[in-house]
Amino acid sequence: MEVKQAVIMVGGKGTRLYPLTENTPKPALPVLDMPCLKYLIRSFASAGITDVFLACGYKSDVLQKAIGDGSDLGVNIIYSDEDTPLGTGGAMKQLEDRLDPVFAAANGDTFIDIDLREQIALHLSTGAKITIALTTVDNPCEYGIARIMDDGRITEFKDKPKPEEVFSNYINAGIYVVDRSVLAHVPEKTFFDFSKDLVPIITRMGERVQGYKLSGGVWKDVGRPSDLIATNLLMADRLHRDTVFPAEGCRVTRPFYLGEGSSAEDSVLESTVILKGSTVKGSTIAQSLIMEGCSVTQATVSESILGRNCTVNRGATVRKCVLRDGTVVGEGEILENRMG
Repeated sequence: MEVKQAVIMVGGKGTRLYPLTENTPKPALPVLDMPCLKYLIRSFASAGITDVFLACGYKSDVLQKAIGDGSDLGVNIIYSDEDTPLGTGGAMKQLEDRLDPVFAAANGDTFIDIDLREQIALHLSTGAKITIALTTVDNPCEYGIARIMDDGRITEFKDKPKPEEVFSNYINAGIYVVDRSVLAHVPEKTFFDFSKDLVPIITRMGERVQGYKLSGGVWKDVGRPSDLIATNLLMADRLHRDTVFPAEGCRVTRPFYLGEGSSAEDSVLESTVILKGSTVKGSTIAQSLIMEGCSVTQATVSESILGRNCTVNRGATVRKCVLRDGTVVGEGEILENRMG
């Protein structure tokens, strides 16, 4: 059997990334000038998926414009809007009559650039009803942890455990292979969470829920601005470690990325990603993400994200800030710890 369909849940508002998500839904935020969701779609395409359903909610029109029809990634993207939030399980239920007997699914709020063929093959070989990708993190208390047997079978999930309740550092990575039959247990037009509500039902029934330990590739939570900076820097290191960018008269410390149509002159650039159409002159920028169409002149930016089309004028300092699209920082102005 071949698995040809995937459902990606992209309905969330991404409130922790505000003000970046004021105009742009979280899955459309850029990683090296490509919407982060496209890396996940590309991963599914590489695993043989041909049809991708995007279960949309917040700013679906903006998302559709950013992601397109999938032809550039070799897939067909079908957009499915939710009138009211249905949760991850409810979103799948809404598509039930359009889904094959086995399909893939994922939460679209994490950054994923991974070969998923092994997970699909494992699901088909074990006879599991649900196969869940697992990854390890340093602090599992922020996630849902899984108890797994030696054969990979999942016997228990616990969401956001207290430190004394942690029995595993394997967490739900939000990528699934699913037998459509399990959707019979999801109520119609009701908010229903896939991992918190449906997986325990299937486990209690004695059906097999399989764990698949991710290896290779990149899985990153991009819930906070610092995560978005870190993911851009990680991918710059992976994809552009040896790329020579036209940064005239600059002292560059990698990881570094300079997008198409951008220019950097006479600046100190340390662990920085500058997206397309931006200009940087005579400035110092460190540990930062400069988004599309920005201008930074004789200024200092550190540990910050500049939203689209921001301007930072001479003598200004921006430190530990996330600036909304179109922000203008005046000459000599000092901004610190500002979100907005």
